[in-house]
Amino acid sequence: MKVILQEDVKSLGKVGDTVRVANGYARNFLLPRKLAVEATERRMNEWEHLNKVAEQKKKKAVAVRKAVLDKLEKITVNFKVEAGEGDKLFGAITSSDISHELEKLGFSIEKREIVLEGPLKVLGQHKATVKLGEGLDADIRISIERK
Repeated sequence: MKVILQEDVKSLGKVGDTVRVANGYARNFLLPRKLAVEATERRMNEWEHLNKVAEQKKKKAVAVRKAVLDKLEKITVNFKVEAGEGDKLFGAITSSDISHELEKLGFSIEKREIVLEGPLKVLGQHKATVKLGEGLDADIRISIERK
């Protein structure tokens, strides 16, 4: 029997795969647990249509993220903070702080999307990477100055 997998099944396939299995395996295990549905012509066409729609949405989302990253690469995030001797900060600038500053500039970037080598604890120019998935990365400049 030919079935379309609705969930990942170990040693059988991933979601959306069309596989041929024994009738008893399909009737007694896959279908009752809703791990798969019978692969009729109608269901195959529906699945293909859903995949096309999902692919188009994904392409649009990637295009939007690329546009955001292009804008991000052109800006510098500025911080004015208290610092002690040796240009060391009282505290540190973290990805959360950078995220809040980016929100003020009109960007909706979550702190987990900002990658730092470590907390920024010294005055000066620094870099951070914004990772928006799908291999989309941008380096942003961070300027930390004395108050």
